[in-house]
Amino acid sequence: MIIPVLVSLVAITLGAHLLTAWLTARRYRTAPEAPRDDTTLPYISLIRPVCGLDTFDAETLASSFTQDYPRYEVIFCAPSETDPAVALLRDLIAAHPEVEASLLCGETAISRNPKLNNLYKGYGEARSEWVAMTDSNLLLPPDYLRRLVATWQAGTGLVTSPPAGIRPGNFWGAVECAFLNSSQGRWQLAADSLGFGFAQGKTLYWNRKVLDAGGGLAALGRNLAEDVASTKLVREQGLRVRLTPKLFAQPIGARKARAVWDRQLRWSRVRRDGFPLIFAAEIAQGPLVPLGALTALALLGAAPAAALLALPPVWYGAELALARRAGWPAAPRDAAAMLMRDVLLPALWVATWTGRGFTWRGTEMAPAESAGPAE
Repeated sequence: MIIPVLVSLVAITLGAHLLTAWLTARRYRTAPEAPRDDTTLPYISLIRPVCGLDTFDAETLASSFTQDYPRYEVIFCAPSETDPAVALLRDLIAAHPEVEASLLCGETAISRNPKLNNLYKGYGEARSEWVAMTDSNLLLPPDYLRRLVATWQAGTGLVTSPPAGIRPGNFWGAVECAFLNSSQGRWQLAADSLGFGFAQGKTLYWNRKVLDAGGGLAALGRNLAEDVASTKLVREQGLRVRLTPKLFAQPIGARKARAVWDRQLRWSRVRRDGFPLIFAAEIAQGPLVPLGALTALALLGAAPAAALLALPPVWYGAELALARRAGWPAAPRDAAAMLMRDVLLPALWVATWTGRGFTWRGTEMAPAESAGPAE
């Protein structure tokens, strides 16, 4: 009885790994071109919240002004006039008078989520019914807005995209890319290919009618992160979250091990809070389950020991092939980073169940039922 169960564990986990890699690689092979007929493109309000200055912000924020798009405005939102990013943004706006751009400062406490509180004024000032909320650390390609428009189809309630980590500056930066790209990005793109898209807060492209019908920007504060709340808001209206065919790049640079751990634990708890049953299955994402099952089969004499040696090359070979196809980091250091990621996955999964909240940019975040009343 135990042998069929062990064989099933190997087949299901390895099969899911290879299938998601194939589904994601296929998107990069067959991704459609962004629309070129300017007469059909809507006016878009691109809203970018900032809070502090990160290493690549001068480059990523400047990419707001280089869109190959006929009609759009850019609204930058800072929590205060004294935010370190304000001077940079004023210089960028002055250097690009050809683009409609503005900077708004201040916060409105509509939720426990400081990002939403920062975005609120920009959403109120946006002149278009089509609104793209885009994080400050995302490097926008010139066709960014065109690709968002192209992804919107009948039955769509939201277009979104996880980030693809690029330019890791050290080993732990490569580990961050390994989490973002061939793990989280792979699963999200594959799920979208099967019709089950999940929102990711790096990019949220809305039609106001959908967001407002679900309760507006404040409704995105109902969960630990706007990603989960956005997904639920769209699905409650019988609409789909759709992901762009390819991911948009986020420069990573050098990271410290603790910073990688803290970030992954934050978003792991976000997933647990929003979709606990799906999160519970994440323990099977890495090679731990098939490796353990193969080991047991070998000890029982039901599988050759050579199968244990064959699993890692097949497992990581599929990931590296996907990374090369997608243009993600795929050097030997990145292969080692994938291994380190999978060593950390079980510990992260266990740590996620030990607490509910986390600290983000100095703000204590907790699920609504365990948090006190909003100020």
